[in-house]
Amino acid sequence: MHLSQPGGALDLLRTHFGEPRLRRRLWLHALLLAITIFTTTFVGARIAENFGSNRPAFVVEEDLDAYVEIWREPRRMLPGLWFSIPLLVILLAHEFGHYLACVVYRLDASLPYFLPAPTFIGTMGAFIRIRSPIFTRRELFDVGIAGPLAGLVFVVPALGIGLALSKVIPGIAGQGDLVFGIPLLLRAVEGLVFPGVPVDDIYLHPMARAAWVGLFATALNLLPFGQLDGGHILYAVASDRFRILVRVFLVILVLLGKLYWPWWAWAVLLFFFGLKHPPIFDPVPLSRERRWLAILALALFLLCFMPAPVTTATL
Repeated sequence: MHLSQPGGALDLLRTHFGEPRLRRRLWLHALLLAITIFTTTFVGARIAENFGSNRPAFVVEEDLDAYVEIWREPRRMLPGLWFSIPLLVILLAHEFGHYLACVVYRLDASLPYFLPAPTFIGTMGAFIRIRSPIFTRRELFDVGIAGPLAGLVFVVPALGIGLALSKVIPGIAGQGDLVFGIPLLLRAVEGLVFPGVPVDDIYLHPMARAAWVGLFATALNLLPFGQLDGGHILYAVASDRFRILVRVFLVILVLLGKLYWPWWAWAVLLFFFGLKHPPIFDPVPLSRERRWLAILALALFLLCFMPAPVTTATL
């Protein structure tokens, strides 16, 4: 009898560890979401003002002064919803992709926790906690890939609509204090919306900038390490080669640090926390369909990844 067959060892383990708990700290989830709506809308308000006035997207000294004025005039925050709503919908879809996969497999998982933060996007993302152990490759794979695929469903429309609302200003992308990388997926859609226009001349609408954040978050989550989505997918597909492959990817990340120094910080973090994965003793290989989905996840990672996501402008 296979581990995953009804009435098999898997059901016994589920009985031992219990069904998903009903205990939910809804007030904490709601509070963190509310604060994140505020912080992302607050930051988005200045992004929208800069876009409307054809100023560079981020000029730190001017933006800090503007935030004080926005704080005194809360009505100025409304345009920030162009940024915050699509961003939070993308992040929420990603986390609920994981959550619903957990529901399907009766895994005890929390609702999403949002992380408000004083960053240039107003948040550090979101996450869910999976309290139940995962016993099969199929479960691990499905939970891991569900988030990026669910997020992609909302990233693509936000990207298309946002670019349709964007405009052309010569050299604007290189102006300001921050210069943003351009993932392949963004460049492909830019080529459709603005054929023949140089990338440096395209000024992203706040909705398109939210989609950019969604692409960046997708790439980070698909890094093939430890408890990241990419780590789950890699372990489910090639658990016997996981230790070797993850070290190869770590070396690549260190080399990329020459282009973008924060990769070195990521490499240090992942060296201590990303080189191992909780073992799953399941001899049943993934189906052909799931292996094709793993290739799709790799393609999505390559389409979203940027060697240097954010750099400071040089005069």
